[in-house]
Amino acid sequence: MTDSRIATARLGATGPEVGVQGLGCMGMSFAYGPSDADESRATLERALELGVTLYDTADAYGAGENERFLSPFFRAHRDELVIATKFALAIHPDDPTRRIIRNDAPYIRQCVEASLKRLDVDVIDLYYMHRRDVNVPLEETVGVMAELVGEGKIKQLGLSEVTGDELRTAHAVHPIAAVQSEWSLFSRDIEAKVVPTARELGVTLVPYSPLGRGFLTGSFAKAEDLTADDFRRQQPRYTGENAAANAALLDPIRTVAEAHGATLGQIALAWVQQRASVHGLPIVPIPGTRKPSRVEENTAATRIVLTEEELALLEPIASKVAGDRYADMRFASAGRE
Repeated sequence: MTDSRIATARLGATGPEVGVQGLGCMGMSFAYGPSDADESRATLERALELGVTLYDTADAYGAGENERFLSPFFRAHRDELVIATKFALAIHPDDPTRRIIRNDAPYIRQCVEASLKRLDVDVIDLYYMHRRDVNVPLEETVGVMAELVGEGKIKQLGLSEVTGDELRTAHAVHPIAAVQSEWSLFSRDIEAKVVPTARELGVTLVPYSPLGRGFLTGSFAKAEDLTADDFRRQQPRYTGENAAANAALLDPIRTVAEAHGATLGQIALAWVQQRASVHGLPIVPIPGTRKPSRVEENTAATRIVLTEEELALLEPIASKVAGDRYADMRFASAGRE
């Protein structure tokens, strides 16, 4: 495996240059079953060696535990990396097992102070609105975020799971550096409106779950393969008949992988990375992993170029996927477009 550092891309019009692939850190503390802290720390270090400089977390990942876990690594390499975290998913006042969405000004200010403390940094490089609260005017939410830029608490603004119109509205209040949304061979709904709007406005796309939450790697074939506390057990496309139908969709990916001597995951990632040239905008996917060997595998995918014939073979997959991304799609951009 080569140790060549990956290429770079810019976050927005004025943001920093980052590695063309980032690292989703959620699974190190939350959602995907047990993790090994030492192995996760080794993964962070290996990623940085390979040129991965955008590290993605959120206050909702383990109720702040993910931010706390990442803090020592961030402090040790503060000048070498870009920290991205998020606000908006609050604990329901009457049920601690449920989440609600809050975009109001007092809550945002409370969240940024708490994240700064947990991360033990003076400023957050990229601060996302994690989900959209349709009951709060977007101009108000972005206005508060812009105030935080002026106060030196955050540097760049990001939005997650917004529609094309919402992105345009937000960008008119303050420049948006990045939009994060699910984008993979299984999830392409953002290509209709969000991607063209981002290209027009000079906003970088940060695809999360570019590996279909691991399903596109072949690492599991149905929800029952996962531990009882795994978040993916709640997602419709990985359960019952949906899972069986979707497992069959991996066959074209296997064909392409064999031609390149690559893994399924590498082809899935190469496809996402190649969206940058297809759509004409910067793209920085953030595959999540907790293993150094997987970071090596994932970053190597940035150097795989798929042919037009291979892209054509993969093209129909998304239209055949059974089941939605979430059980409740109201909180995803596709549910509001």
